[in-house]
Amino acid sequence: MQNMPLAERLRPKNLDEYIGQEHILGKGKPLRKSLEANLVPSMILWGPPGVGKTTLSLMLAELTKRQFFSLSAISSGVKDLREILKKPSGLFPPILFIDEIHRFNKSQQDTLLGAVEKGKVTLIGATTENPSFEVNSALLSRCQVYILEAFGQKELNAILERALKVDAQLKEKNIKVETTDSLFRISGGDGRKLLNLLEMVVNSQFGNPEVIIKDELVEEVVQKNMARYDKSGEQHYDIISAFIKSMRGSDPNAALYWLARMLVAGEDPIFIARRMLILASEDIGNANPTAVIMANACMDAVKKIGYPEGRIILSQTVVYLATSPKSNASYMAIDAALALAERTSHLPVPIDLRNAPTKLMKEIGYGKSYKYSHNYDGNFAPQNFMPDDLKGQKLYEPGNNPRENDIRRNLQNWWKEWYGY
Repeated sequence: MQNMPLAERLRPKNLDEYIGQEHILGKGKPLRKSLEANLVPSMILWGPPGVGKTTLSLMLAELTKRQFFSLSAISSGVKDLREILKKPSGLFPPILFIDEIHRFNKSQQDTLLGAVEKGKVTLIGATTENPSFEVNSALLSRCQVYILEAFGQKELNAILERALKVDAQLKEKNIKVETTDSLFRISGGDGRKLLNLLEMVVNSQFGNPEVIIKDELVEEVVQKNMARYDKSGEQHYDIISAFIKSMRGSDPNAALYWLARMLVAGEDPIFIARRMLILASEDIGNANPTAVIMANACMDAVKKIGYPEGRIILSQTVVYLATSPKSNASYMAIDAALALAERTSHLPVPIDLRNAPTKLMKEIGYGKSYKYSHNYDGNFAPQNFMPDDLKGQKLYEPGNNPRENDIRRNLQNWWKEWYGY
């Protein structure tokens, strides 16, 4: 206990000690109601580091008197999973907690899927990444997704007060808190980081009869002991967000600054280039189709030549993307199309558009009235390409920029009466 880190010593044991996440654990909220009914669904806990994902999982097991098994997706494989699944369970299936579940590959996730489907385990997966992209859809559909939020000042203050009031080792010291701005700012909404930082500051004053927590002391300790940019933490997400938003907002100066902040901190240049490639399509699109080519070439070049020379190519591409005309029309169009497809997947393909590889299909009219565009003036013949019930349903609205204004004029010539361009 003496050598146990403060964050571990203070890990909450019950809901009264648990701080934050009122939107899911407050009275009448979904997870709270499940707990009160002694029901624990398989779930994915999605949120930034240090907001209580592991703690909540341990609490759920304790409150419902379930066996608890824990794996880390970084160091565990299918063999480890199967060993746990062989173990006998009690009246209720055990809770299997998997930290960083987004790092499990398809084979590992498939093994989990079978166990969850058969009720062998109640899965609780923790992830800092969007589970829609990182967890396979079959497994995701069998889990509730709960979003855990970064702590605000109210929660951080409550964690700090609880530490000073409850922890026996801290109570032995004469600790006074004058200012908390630096403690809270550097912790970045991460409760574990806050407690680690508090312990670090207190330990730095070993031998002093009194410890006064104030911004100057915190900054001094942090400067030598804690990196400001954690590539797996909240700061990582904040800075990449500022970087993307600066390019989207056509500010090359700010974009270059955030690029430099990431490079100085040792961020993976390939990660940066990959995000630029996404932006080139999402936020520039057909306003400047060359942007995707540039961003893709940038990623390939950075892979080939590495760092530090890769910084020059990253810089060139950042400036190009930031100063390009912008359009999210294609991005909006595919989201609208996906939503429409979800609602209308039962609609048949119009008979004129169907393939007719057999004589019978030709005889019953498959493809009979289809107009081959190249047989008509301007390589165009108006005809309905949508399911009959969706005729005239417009999904793509060109952006207001020179290239897409040209596209709009073409669409008006072709489809004005059908789609209202």
